[in-house]
Amino acid sequence: MKPIVAIVGRPNVGKSTLFNKLIGERLSIVDNQPGVTRDRLYRETEWCGTEFVLVDTGGLEPRNNDFMMSKIKQQAEVAMNEADVILFIVDGKAGVTSLDEEIAYVLRKKNKHVILIVNKVDNYLDQQDSVYEFWGLGFDSLIPISAEHKTNLGDMLDEITDKINKIELPEEEEGLKIAIIGRPNAGKSSLVNRLMGEERTIVSDIAGTTRDAIDTSFSYSDKKYVLIDTAGIRRKSKVEESLEYYSVLRAIKAIKRADVCFLMLDGKEGLTDQDKRIAGIAHEEQKPIIIVINKWDIVEKETNTMKNYVDLLRVDLPFLSYAPIEFVSALTGQRTLKLLELANFVSEEYTKRISTGLLNTILNEATILNAPPTRKGRVVKINYATQATAAPPKFIIFCNHPDLLHFSYLRYLENKFREAFGFDGCPIQFIVKKKGEN
Repeated sequence: MKPIVAIVGRPNVGKSTLFNKLIGERLSIVDNQPGVTRDRLYRETEWCGTEFVLVDTGGLEPRNNDFMMSKIKQQAEVAMNEADVILFIVDGKAGVTSLDEEIAYVLRKKNKHVILIVNKVDNYLDQQDSVYEFWGLGFDSLIPISAEHKTNLGDMLDEITDKINKIELPEEEEGLKIAIIGRPNAGKSSLVNRLMGEERTIVSDIAGTTRDAIDTSFSYSDKKYVLIDTAGIRRKSKVEESLEYYSVLRAIKAIKRADVCFLMLDGKEGLTDQDKRIAGIAHEEQKPIIIVINKWDIVEKETNTMKNYVDLLRVDLPFLSYAPIEFVSALTGQRTLKLLELANFVSEEYTKRISTGLLNTILNEATILNAPPTRKGRVVKINYATQATAAPPKFIIFCNHPDLLHFSYLRYLENKFREAFGFDGCPIQFIVKKKGEN
């Protein structure tokens, strides 16, 4: 799993600007008004061969000073638990504020790698005295930068990678790792308890790396499993944005570690926008997914209730059309053991490799049945395909005009590949290249 580097600090110190400069894309909304960042972002990046996940925590929209003080302290507290390295951003022009001191106090309490980043230092010689003031916050690493002008970012990245390389990663438990993700009260903990019933042999209970995730290792039918039970991802209407975001961060960490993801939905409540967001995270991470509809025992049923539920999910989650759907009751144990069998099956599909000869036989049949459409007066000719990787399955298609091969035709090919080879529960990636290109 790649280490997580979180950017924290009070509003309007340049967190989103720094995030955008480091990842090379303008993804966060940058504005001089505090609280402008709404959707917190994370992106994978690397420096000199060291890969890590950079997280932009954004600012908080203040209601009053007490609110700002308490919520940003909570934000720093959770960052301290979730991140491997913390970039604590302060404003070099504004000097040390009481809020900076409060955040520093929280960050100093635990043994975490913290780098103090003094931003908006456009001219170090002129601002040298003001930079020295920040040493009083009590951190060993201090780097003055200008995120806007990309000044001294190289030294900062060197310090980040140095901290990352000093991290001792815990040994992972053996077994198929299953991340159980979803909103609170969907029944995640109930499912864990049900799967850990008397019939199973409990191997160990191990505290996870976060305060709200527990790794539980057990054996069933001579196979080992590790359940990663995450804290529920809350709806924005129930908690403040900062804490809701860090619930998502916990899910991201769990998903990255997992071999298979169980997306838990409340069968009584139905699909929500927050469910879609969680599903999107797992899909973006290219992990195999099983959609688990819990509390099916208390859902009022009519003719075709299950079929209608599936049809509705397929419409609302079109990007998870490959994910199997299972209806269970964690309370009664209905169909819960089938989830372990399904997880084994999906994991095998995820790591499956198709020979180039067989792959191209299916590809040729597909192109004969439905040739690539002619675009701009040019005929697209597909030469051949090969599987580049498993876990996730990734295919490279070589043709004469890669820029003209429309995504709708790639979706057609994906459907044909799934008909022939399965890949149930697994996302499939396509890369289109010109023939002869490496």
